[in-house]
Amino acid sequence: MIDLKTINAVLGEFEDRGISRRTMIEAIESAMATAYKREYGKRGQIVHAKLDLNTGTIAFEQVKTVVDDTTVRFPAEGEVVPDEHSHPHSFHAAEEEQLADGELPRFDPEKHILLENAKLMKRGVALGEAIIFPLEPQDDFGRIAAQTAKQVVIQKVREAEKLSMMEEFGEKKGQIVGGIVQRMERGAIFVDLGRTTGIIPYEEQIPGERYRMGERIRAYLYAVDEGFRGVYLRLSRAHPKFVVKLFEMEAPELASGAIEIKALAREPGSRTKIALASKDPHIDPVGSLVGQRGVRVSTVMSELGGERIDIIEWNDDAAAFVKEALSPATPISVVLDEAGHRATVTVAEDEQSLAIGRGGQNVRLAAKLTGWNIDIVSAGGAEVAESDGETVAVAPTDEDPAEAAGVMPTESIEVIEHAAPETTTLPAEEELTPLPASDETVADATEDRDKAKDE
Repeated sequence: MIDLKTINAVLGEFEDRGISRRTMIEAIESAMATAYKREYGKRGQIVHAKLDLNTGTIAFEQVKTVVDDTTVRFPAEGEVVPDEHSHPHSFHAAEEEQLADGELPRFDPEKHILLENAKLMKRGVALGEAIIFPLEPQDDFGRIAAQTAKQVVIQKVREAEKLSMMEEFGEKKGQIVGGIVQRMERGAIFVDLGRTTGIIPYEEQIPGERYRMGERIRAYLYAVDEGFRGVYLRLSRAHPKFVVKLFEMEAPELASGAIEIKALAREPGSRTKIALASKDPHIDPVGSLVGQRGVRVSTVMSELGGERIDIIEWNDDAAAFVKEALSPATPISVVLDEAGHRATVTVAEDEQSLAIGRGGQNVRLAAKLTGWNIDIVSAGGAEVAESDGETVAVAPTDEDPAEAAGVMPTESIEVIEHAAPETTTLPAEEELTPLPASDETVADATEDRDKAKDE
């Protein structure tokens, strides 16, 4: 008999961990059946246990399957059949029968019952049906059997927890989850998510960000993997969808589907370009993400550590879309080569560096966003740069950058060093007479003269 108070306390504890009472009861019944079979059973037996939560008693039963000569094979004449049940504890050495393809299992009286015998016990019994035989109740289990039962319960609990977490976080896959930084190991960040731990691999982190233990962190859950030791949650802050989900939390228009993100190109920690389209003509897609006075985009940028975000409007016209994608530069013209899938963009001389971006980042992201290979040429027709979305090639130049900017540092130094100091002189007749120390002194002198005249 099992202590019901203890059982109910255990069941309540595991319910708080997301494991149902039915699952725990099945784990206990499976463990007791395993212990019974190990201590009192024979090899090949199928033993089930039933726990009565009203009395705390456990009933044991043996299950046999109804068979005939079409579903099992009988030992041929002269075939030696090993005595599998001679030892009362032969369960310890039990092994599954190895069958060749198409071979029927050998008849085992411990788990099979012939159809004609089953009909004598139960009217209308069918082939393959299970017949239940009560077994003698037992309460005294040996040490090994008790340890086996404990291991079975632990295994069942682990499987139930794993299944529960797979269901819970499977629903959260593709969403943003929040947790606390637990530790850092070999570049990876382990995040405490409550019931389990998530991991942010080094390559899924934003370059330049630093984290401290105990700090709260948000990340995109992109994978839920079932491993040997549990459930592994893969998190990312560098994933492009992380930006999308952050904007969905800030912009109701995006979350409701009134506007949609048609394309996105991102270099984590540095810059992101987003192309938007509106399904409602009354909604401004760019303004929806920017927000009043830029509050929405500023919130997202703050979460990303100051990463710059360019928001542009999607255009079905490829040439116009490429032109918009190179923002903040304003190209003069865009010519498309459909055969080579290349776009030749002409920009003014003073906007070449703006179109290319630092390290070629602007044109690289624009090429990735639009899907077109982009060639940047100057207004004079000289090719300046080209990009396929992954790499950028910038044409070399022999011109001195200082001269191109109109600065002549050498000449400036010479002028400063050798120029004679200039002084300003006035003709003798225009020289100024010294003034009194202040206007108050002049007033006093005038007053004194007036008094002298009156006297």
